[in-house]
Amino acid sequence: MTRCQYTPEFKSKVVMNILQGNQELNEICAQHNLNPNMVRKWKQEFLQNAYLVFGAKSEHKQSQRKESDLKKKNDQMLKTIGQLTMERNFLQDCFRKIGEDIPSIPGFDYKGI
Repeated sequence: MTRCQYTPEFKSKVVMNILQGNQELNEICAQHNLNPNMVRKWKQEFLQNAYLVFGAKSEHKQSQRKESDLKKKNDQMLKTIGQLTMERNFLQDCFRKIGEDIPSIPGFDYKGI
């Protein structure tokens, strides 16, 4: 016999129906073909962890803020890379126009530029 796996959404819907008090626990269990003891455990777990909902919002906002800051930093770095690339290309063109070799930087390969 296989065990049914219920989604968190389903479990919370069932527990919310019980907490609203419009129907008895046994009625809801019969309606969904659920074991009352299992549903009691869901309810207990739901009530024990209800405070996490408020912490999750705060953590979500904080992670969004961090993500926004990282995006800004990334955009600034890309802008700087673009600026430096333009400056390098300009200076390389200047050296080429006057017929000079492009100065090399140890550890940097200019091939293909």
